[in-house]
Amino acid sequence: MAKKQKDYLASLLADEDEIEVKGSSGPEDNTPPAPPPAAPAYRGRGTTLLGRESALARVSSGEVRQVTQLLLDPAKVRVWEGNARSYEHLNEVNCAELIDSLVAEGGQKVPAIVRRVEDDPAYDYEVVAGTRRHWSISWLRQNSYPEMQFLATVQQLDDEAAFRVADIENRARKDVSDLERARNYAAALTTHYGNHLTRMAERLKLSKGWLSKMLKVANIPDAIIDAFASPADVQLKPAYPLAQALDDKDASRAIRSEAGRLAKLQATRKAAGDAPIAAPDVIRRLLAAGANPRSTPDKLTIDGNHGRPAVTVQSNNRQGVTLRLHAGHGLNKQDLLHRVETALDLLERDGKGLQR
Repeated sequence: MAKKQKDYLASLLADEDEIEVKGSSGPEDNTPPAPPPAAPAYRGRGTTLLGRESALARVSSGEVRQVTQLLLDPAKVRVWEGNARSYEHLNEVNCAELIDSLVAEGGQKVPAIVRRVEDDPAYDYEVVAGTRRHWSISWLRQNSYPEMQFLATVQQLDDEAAFRVADIENRARKDVSDLERARNYAAALTTHYGNHLTRMAERLKLSKGWLSKMLKVANIPDAIIDAFASPADVQLKPAYPLAQALDDKDASRAIRSEAGRLAKLQATRKAAGDAPIAAPDVIRRLLAAGANPRSTPDKLTIDGNHGRPAVTVQSNNRQGVTLRLHAGHGLNKQDLLHRVETALDLLERDGKGLQR
């Protein structure tokens, strides 16, 4: 029997009135010691056996549950696909605080929740809750801390129960984005709840209306999400009107077109080391495009440094494209020419470029 289990059962079997008295190793104290507790009238073998039987009965009945904690090699633990957190988006930057804490404390103090794996010989367990801890321990083992181990509590959970456990933990995590949770709920609705929204809301103790909005946001296509600097920028309240606008065919087409231009602009800014277009501005531009689906999107502006305009398409017709190069954009000549090239590429992609 493992030492922890021995200690656990020993504490269950110990009598409450059995107190260990230790001698003092400090300076002499003339104060008389407190009298020891009165001994029970009879402490025979029968009483001990009755206590053991009572304790074991409490364990077997479920009144007292043994919790198994293990130190695991994270390489033998996979991440359950039903978890909301996007493992591929975890990195040294967004896990920096946790990594520093693990180093300072000499290891993991709060255990993750895992369950056993039966269908994959490459893994022994899978993470139900604790994805960031798993990633961080894995990173530390590869970066100067090979002795770090993954602390986990092993539980027996079916898929629906595992989803609820993971959801409860993720609700308290600010770094789990609304979009991640929304898409996780959308997958769970089909997988665990047979597409019954009311049943899912009841099981998760959530408002049906709020859950309905989350599922609506989950349906925003990746082509539109790419317009944002990061998927984490897509928050429920501002994104819900955008998800509603996509129900209209003409508006959806215009929004997708504008999203493509914004995605290209975001990539250009990132390559140049500029600040990305903020999420509120992205939402505003996408909704504006959807509100006027038949307006020509030829007049577009590409920003320079600090959000100042650099290049604007003034007109685009059979005679050619007219560009305006703004002053005060903060770019050098090479970067400005790159913005011009980006504007022409965007027009070309939409079939509105220069006629050769």
